[in-house]
Amino acid sequence: MKLVESIVAWQEEITAIRRDIHAHPELAYEEVRTADVVAEKLQSWDIETHRGLGVTGVVGTIHGKSRNGHALGLRADMDALPMQELNTFAHASHNPGKMHACGHDGHTAMLLAAARYLAQHRDFDGTVHVIFQPAEEGFSGARKMIEDGLFRLFPMQAVFGMHNWPGMPVGSFGVLPGPMMGSSNTFEVEIEGKGAHAAMPHLGTDPVMAAVQLAQSFQTIITRDLDPLDPAVLSITQIHAGSADNVIPNSAVMRGTVRTFSDQALDLIENRLSEVAQLGGQAMNCKIGFTFNRKYPATVNHPEETAFSAEVLKSIVGAQNVLQDIRPSMGSEDFAFMLKEKPGCYVWIGNGSGDHRDAGHGMGPCMLHNGSYDFNDELIPLGATYWVELARRWLAAAAAR
Repeated sequence: MKLVESIVAWQEEITAIRRDIHAHPELAYEEVRTADVVAEKLQSWDIETHRGLGVTGVVGTIHGKSRNGHALGLRADMDALPMQELNTFAHASHNPGKMHACGHDGHTAMLLAAARYLAQHRDFDGTVHVIFQPAEEGFSGARKMIEDGLFRLFPMQAVFGMHNWPGMPVGSFGVLPGPMMGSSNTFEVEIEGKGAHAAMPHLGTDPVMAAVQLAQSFQTIITRDLDPLDPAVLSITQIHAGSADNVIPNSAVMRGTVRTFSDQALDLIENRLSEVAQLGGQAMNCKIGFTFNRKYPATVNHPEETAFSAEVLKSIVGAQNVLQDIRPSMGSEDFAFMLKEKPGCYVWIGNGSGDHRDAGHGMGPCMLHNGSYDFNDELIPLGATYWVELARRWLAAAAAR
């Protein structure tokens, strides 16, 4: 691997920052301490720092040798998850019920290391905006930053993101043009029937059986309405009804999630869910209330920026370690909102299989959203090197156009 030597020299210092953030996890839009740490570091490195976008977001602006109108954004997320950490090492969470179980502490650390190097050297023409985003975990922090003026206040021609990926070897990256991660959407069906004694079902209208029928019918949307070559997942995750064994309840509620890679598939599924719910409810003599919530769009990489990112990665870790035949994930990522606004690319950086985990970890693998997860600090100089090289080369290519 061709790493930036000065970033390697800072690894212990940046690791300490990462572990401090890990020990003090904060949930969506509560990342006040984390933002304080980020802003203090940026300002100490003489980086223009703006706070308050997306409530707790931080943006640092680094100008190079000249301001030629070319600029790009590099983004990291800062929030933690509402879950209990199982690890017992020294930097385990001090905040009960909150944990950095997705590696956002590591993402923040990698971008801080890159920002420090870029600010110290400024050996590029143009501008780099380092974006520290809150509320990625289900609360649309990227969209909130955009609504607050991210791309208006900090004009940029492209934006790039990165996420650690357990199971991929350390020293490897994964990247694809087109869909990288799925959209995230939820639905709810409220079923109103008529309660009755369970021994006399003919005197009522059973919302439980309506829910069962609808749950089965919904799956035919995927298997019969949708193009088999357009991937999608529809999962019923909750059915709530009743309070006694011998009572047919008045109502039931069913909830679930839909994941797709394309807006066309999502449009079809939403429309058919509504139709099947309404018509199926009528067939069962029940009244239906249906709501559909589009949370995160699919994360779709732009072809030109993806090809450029892949070439930068190959120069750092070798072509054999840039995995361009990976399977995309139906998990979601709100960096998707930024890619809807600007060209860019989102990559995965291999977090390894857990060998980095020293004493104090609980049982379990190092998978994301696991109580025994911990970010692999070996990635800090590698991820930061990618950010630095990407910024330098993208700005040089933009100036040469």
